[in-house]
Amino acid sequence: MRAFIIIFLIILAFGCQSKTNKQDSTVERVTRYSERYRPQVHFTPDSMWMNDPNGMFYYEGEYHLFYQYYPDSNVWGPMHWGHAVSNDLVHWEHLPIALYPDSLGYIYSGSAVVDWNNTSGFGKDGVPPLITIYTYNDRVKEMEGANDYQTQGIAYSNDKGRTWTKYENNPVLTNPGIKDFRDPKVRWYQPQQKWIMSLAVKDRISFYSSKDLKNWEHESDFQPELGAYGGVWECPDLFPIMDEVSGEEKWVLFVSINPGAPNGGSGTQYFVGSFDGHEFINENKNLYWLDYGKDNYAGVTWSDIPEEDGRTLFIGWMSNWQYATKVPTERWRSAMTVTRELKFKSEGEDLIVTSIPVNEFETLRKEMKTKEQLMILGSEKVFQEIKLPCEFILEFETINHSELNSVSEYGFSLQNEDGEEFIVSYNSTKQELIINRDNSGVSDFSEDFNGLQYAPYQAKSTLNFRVIVDWSSIEIFVNNGEKVMTSLVFPKEDYRTINAFAKNGGIAINKAALYELKSIWDN
Repeated sequence: MRAFIIIFLIILAFGCQSKTNKQDSTVERVTRYSERYRPQVHFTPDSMWMNDPNGMFYYEGEYHLFYQYYPDSNVWGPMHWGHAVSNDLVHWEHLPIALYPDSLGYIYSGSAVVDWNNTSGFGKDGVPPLITIYTYNDRVKEMEGANDYQTQGIAYSNDKGRTWTKYENNPVLTNPGIKDFRDPKVRWYQPQQKWIMSLAVKDRISFYSSKDLKNWEHESDFQPELGAYGGVWECPDLFPIMDEVSGEEKWVLFVSINPGAPNGGSGTQYFVGSFDGHEFINENKNLYWLDYGKDNYAGVTWSDIPEEDGRTLFIGWMSNWQYATKVPTERWRSAMTVTRELKFKSEGEDLIVTSIPVNEFETLRKEMKTKEQLMILGSEKVFQEIKLPCEFILEFETINHSELNSVSEYGFSLQNEDGEEFIVSYNSTKQELIINRDNSGVSDFSEDFNGLQYAPYQAKSTLNFRVIVDWSSIEIFVNNGEKVMTSLVFPKEDYRTINAFAKNGGIAINKAALYELKSIWDN
C-alpha cells in the first residue's frame, strides 16, 4: 500500500510539473511575441538577425521558407540559413538551422528545388531529394583582397528538409575572378530537360544550365540599357507567369539592387519578356519596380507550387539596408512581407507585375466594420479606436461637380494619441502616390528613415487602397496591386484613428471596411 501511495504521488507530481512546464512555455511564447514592435501577422525569427528570404519551395503539404540568419546577434554576422515551414502561408513553425558556415565560407543567399527526376542522384528509395543551392562567401579570402571568394555550393535532404547534407565535392560552380558572384536562383526548364541558374554577377545576371545540379555551363548574360545601375545587382529570380487576358506565357526577371532604388537604398526592379532556355530578352519599354516603398527587398518566389494551384507566390525582406541594423528592436531584427500572389496586368504596351496578399491571409480577419458612403471635405475621422494589427479598405471616387472635382490631393492618415501620424496621399496634379512617415514615430536611429516616398501612378476616377497595419509595418496595395508601397513604422503608441482628407476640393469614399486581425502567434 505504501509503495502504491509513493507511485501515485510521483505520478501526480510529474503530471503537475508537466502541466506547469507547458503553462510556462505558453507564457514565454506569449511574452516573446508580444514585445514592442514584434509583427503579429508577419514572419519574424524567434530571435536575432534575419535578412533575405532563401530557398522557398513547396513539398508534401509544406511551404518551406529559409532565410539569411545570424543566431548570435541582432545585427548581421556570419550567415546561416534559418528555416521555417507553413501549411497555409500565414502561420509558421520554426525549425532548427538548416545550413551552417563551414571551411568554404558563410552561407549566403540562394534557392531550393525538389529534384523530382533525381537528376542529382541524391534520392533514396524512389523519393525525390530536396536540393538547396547557395553562395559560399569565403570571409578569409575576402579580407585578403581576393576577387574569387564567392562560389556556389549545394546540399540535399532526404527527410522532408529536416536535415541537410552538403555535397562532398562543393563548390559546384567556381568563381572566374569576379568580386560579386552570388545568389543562385534555380528552376527546372521543362522544354530542354535541364536546370537553369540565374546568378547575380556584379551589374548583370548570368544564366547557367545543368543536367544534374552539379555541373554547370554558362549560357548568356543579361545587362540591358534599360535598368537601374546605382548599386550592386543581387538576388535574381527568373520565372514564368501566364497572362490571363491573352493566355500567353511571359517570363519575369527580378533583380534587386542596393543602393539605387527610386526612394533610396534597397529595391527590386523587374523585366518582362521571353526566355528560350539560353537567353532572356526584355520586351517591356519601361523599367518597373515591384514595390515603391522603402521596405521590401531581395524577395523571390516559391518553387514547385502544384500545377493545380498554379499561383506565383512571393515573399520579401521587409527592411532597407540604409537602416536595417539600426531599427529599434532588440531580441530580434527584421520581418518578411505578407506572402503575395503575383499576376500580370497590361499597362500600355507593357506588362506590369501586380502584387496582392494571398487569399489565405483573409483567414486572419475578424468581424468587419463598415461605414456608409462618405463625403470628405477637408478632414474626417473614418474609424476610431482601432486595434492593431488590422486591415482596412478605402475606395475613393472623384466627384463630378464643378466646385469639388478640382481636388489636388487626397488620401488617409493613421494617428495615435501622441500626435504621431503616417500619411498616404495621391497628388492628382503630379500623378503620384506619396508616403510621409516623418512624424510616424521613432526615427532618430537613422537619418535615412525620414523623407517622402513616391510612386508614379495615373489614377482614374476610383482609387482603392487595401492596407495591412502591423505593430511596426504598413503595406499598401493600390487598385488590386497595380502599385504597392511597403513601409516600416515605429510609433511610440499604437495608431488608433484612421482619417481621410481632401485638399482644394472634395472626394467621396464609396467603400470603407475595417478588419481587426488575429495574431499568427496565437495558435
